[in-house]
Amino acid sequence: MSQLFAPFPLRSVTLRNRIGVSPMCMYSSDDGVANDWHLVHLGARAAGGAGLVIAEATAVSPEGRITPGCAGLWAEKHIEPLARVTRFIKAQGAVPGIQLAHAGRKASAARPWEGGAQLADDAGGWPVVGPSALAFGGPLPKVPRALSVADIAGVQADFVAAAQRALAAGYEWLELHAAHGYLAHQFLSPLSNQRTDSFGGSFDNRIRFLVETTRAVRAVWPERLPLTARLSCTDWVEGGWTIEESVELARRLKAEGLDLLDCSSGGGVEQAPIPVGPGYQVPLASRIRREAGLPTAAVGMITAPAQADEIVRNGHADVVLLAREFLRDPNWPLHAARILGVKPPPPAPVQYGRAL
Repeated sequence: MSQLFAPFPLRSVTLRNRIGVSPMCMYSSDDGVANDWHLVHLGARAAGGAGLVIAEATAVSPEGRITPGCAGLWAEKHIEPLARVTRFIKAQGAVPGIQLAHAGRKASAARPWEGGAQLADDAGGWPVVGPSALAFGGPLPKVPRALSVADIAGVQADFVAAAQRALAAGYEWLELHAAHGYLAHQFLSPLSNQRTDSFGGSFDNRIRFLVETTRAVRAVWPERLPLTARLSCTDWVEGGWTIEESVELARRLKAEGLDLLDCSSGGGVEQAPIPVGPGYQVPLASRIRREAGLPTAAVGMITAPAQADEIVRNGHADVVLLAREFLRDPNWPLHAARILGVKPPPPAPVQYGRAL
């Protein structure tokens, strides 16, 4: 029997299967406000059978956006457009999730189809911040202003306020973004964090920003709903963040009330020798699940139904999150069920039933 289509309970939420839509930046918001594109993009994957649909990296402040087109949750005006999306996702039987983020030194960039380079402050960009005054480099040369301790408290308060707005918008699954070289990851990695105060230097100090933020968000996010995080489990670079540190961080976050770790990697430095290939990040999810005793989601070049099923069936992860494959096929779960011989097959939307 396929384990990919077994329900997955987490707190009071139950996913109808172990297949989720990974957060994918659409760069299509206006001043952070979602629109019809987000409804169609996310709604189509819910109608296509996903158990979990996670909205893109959503900035907790204007300066936390990657690009001027990024989604936001820093104001009340953002709530109702997102609530429209969550209502539709729920009506299709999926669980709506959202990823809260701050881009740190990788902010103020052009949209990918506009080149992706950092924008000058007088050309639509804005000053960037980070743990230390170290630029990412390459197309992102802005030197960030190092956050003061008071500034850090302000950013953490932004995460708390955004979490409260996410709840008002109807989300039932919250993910904190601590991967891919964005702000929380910048604090974790010694390659981007060279502070000498209580937020830098030792492992305990470098994880402080994320641990404290998790604790503060958990205090306002209902006990009945899952709180998760996406983590770059390794920088893939000597002297950077490691999988061993990720295992210990996972143990600490579990104690703070984190329910699942979405295990990604890389993004912290411009060039890293990442061994990209089918399922290349699955061992990271497997190790954290085994050694930290925390449920995990596996991501990264998961494309085939048998591959996804094997990941869950053999206990490497509890959930698989797909991105590019969902862009190629919004109905991937329905097709996967047929390929895997799931009986009875999950129902397609009645509007599509005869075709699917």
